[in-house]
Amino acid sequence: MIHLITGGARSGKSSYAEQLASMRAQVTYVATATACDDEMATRIQRHKKDRPAHWALVEQPFELSSVVNDSSSTLLIDCLTLYLTNWLCSESRWPDYEQEKSKFLAALRNTSEVCQRHIFIVTNEVGSGIVPVGELSRRFADEAGWLNQAVAAIADDVTLVVAGCPLAVKRNGVLLHG
Repeated sequence: MIHLITGGARSGKSSYAEQLASMRAQVTYVATATACDDEMATRIQRHKKDRPAHWALVEQPFELSSVVNDSSSTLLIDCLTLYLTNWLCSESRWPDYEQEKSKFLAALRNTSEVCQRHIFIVTNEVGSGIVPVGELSRRFADEAGWLNQAVAAIADDVTLVVAGCPLAVKRNGVLLHG
């Protein structure tokens, strides 16, 4: 079962995903963030403090496909937009992004069809605001929108979190609002 949880910044999506994952026996938290500055390092420490200490941790900023393929436990991937940011900010890696994205989506499809485990994926909804002015910001919004759409198409469940309130968008593969 793949569950995509989306929402704006500070909407409560990570807390909601952690709450859902905590109902599972064995959880691996997949962190995509990198501590590129002091503020991000503080955010990462807060996330570490907030999640259960017995959860396994995999720090994987670039190759989510390998984590999905290599793990048999419940996964909580937090978050897709930081994963995308890592790719966009690495000029040397960016040419390989489409290939990795395809491998990640294929791994999710395979999990959805074959396995009985749960994967909770957190992402930011960035398409509800204005079109960004800068080229990199527009590229990020476009790529995030396409990545979120591709994962949502595969996901069994999609939840939009607004002000801490989870709103079901898709359940068991069926769109509820459309």
